[in-house]
Amino acid sequence: MDAPALLTRAVDAALDRSVVLGYTSIGSGVRRRFWPADPEPGALAGKRVLVTGATSGIGEAMARSFLDLGATVHLLGRNPDKVADHARELRLEVPNADVVEEVCDISDLDAVRTFATDLAGRVEALHGLVHNAGLMPPERTESKQRHEMSLAAHVLGPHLMTHLLRERLVAGPGSVVWMSSGGMYGSGLATRDDDEIEYRRGEYKGVQAYARTKRMQVVLADAWATELAGTGVLVESMHPGWVRTPGVSESLPTFDKVVSRLLREPEDGADTAVWLVATRPASGGQHFWHDRAQRPTTFGWQREQDPDLRARLLEYVATVTATPRLG
Repeated sequence: MDAPALLTRAVDAALDRSVVLGYTSIGSGVRRRFWPADPEPGALAGKRVLVTGATSGIGEAMARSFLDLGATVHLLGRNPDKVADHARELRLEVPNADVVEEVCDISDLDAVRTFATDLAGRVEALHGLVHNAGLMPPERTESKQRHEMSLAAHVLGPHLMTHLLRERLVAGPGSVVWMSSGGMYGSGLATRDDDEIEYRRGEYKGVQAYARTKRMQVVLADAWATELAGTGVLVESMHPGWVRTPGVSESLPTFDKVVSRLLREPEDGADTAVWLVATRPASGGQHFWHDRAQRPTTFGWQREQDPDLRARLLEYVATVTATPRLG
């Protein structure tokens, strides 16, 4: 490796380990000087991409970027009015935008089954599926199937949707991207038993529930990558950095106030997911990305993932979603 490449690698690693510099707009601003090339214009022409949580923040920006690259974009949200409003805006802003309005509550497993079955009957192939929908309830609440809400929305629903759309993704072949969070570094895999997975013990903290399930997403994406190896389908997880979104402002007001000037814009947070779907780079390890590069899933002082805890999560997810076990 030549000297410029070594310097670039060192700068990138330093940004990543500093957290504040790497996760804010400073990190992406520096990395743009040396990160991989943008997708070619029209890279997604004739292709279909489904984005969940597409009516605000990162999902909204992502949908716009996919449209700019020529994709047919399926906008999925819980609120039909918000989906319709956003679709209308995109059709006005993007010439010849092909937008399909989709409504589903990802936390409701029955709704996911109905939606995915319907979509599979309407499209022959799916070239991108981005699991972006997210929430951070301040108190423990449960989904319609009595699962902790963060677990249902971030883990169970997306897993079931991936399973049900598997044939359409293989037909693409497609890319599946799980929008995790840098907050997952603050949590180990809390899967020792069912009560821990469902966060039934101890004082419930919304931020911690979010971090736990974002860690679970990384493990699940890696398991799906292994499951679909050889089919042409690529599966990755990623984190967007610290992004200025309505969710951050509402759920983390103090954090938002302290680092407001350094937060990334939603388009910046959406960049890596769009790039992954549009360019389909080779991926290995645990398939975790940030700013167009693969990243470790643990910091240097953290232990690597316990295989028993990983297996416990995969077993639980398979059981409650009535799907085959991964891994």
